[in-house]
Amino acid sequence: VQLQASGGGLVQPGGSLRLSCVASGRTFGSYIMGWFRQATGKEREFVAAINKSGSSTYYPDSVKGRFTISRDNAKNTVYLQMNSLKSEDTALYFCAARKGTFTIVTRRDEYDYWGQGTQVTVSS
Repeated sequence: VQLQASGGGLVQPGGSLRLSCVASGRTFGSYIMGWFRQATGKEREFVAAINKSGSSTYYPDSVKGRFTISRDNAKNTVYLQMNSLKSEDTALYFCAARKGTFTIVTRRDEYDYWGQGTQVTVSS
């Protein structure tokens, strides 16, 4: 599967952005989807994951309550709604896909496919 992320940009602290990730192919609904981010000089870190049907999600404490992951299987698209953005959210954001069960979803080496990344910059 090929993934294409978009929606990044420059936003002021406290603002919002919605990222989108469109997948190719007809098997999108068979993949667990995740979002990761990588700030300059730092390792790629987990941001959110959603199961195949969209009924379960998971977030780290750093974004819980501010970010929401969702998916539309009819459109082969996963979204990341980001609210109350902070300067520390500045990073290159990647979407990723994996098969299997919705258990270990935070490890980047569990994901098989990656998008190219979209830059999010939070600055006044």
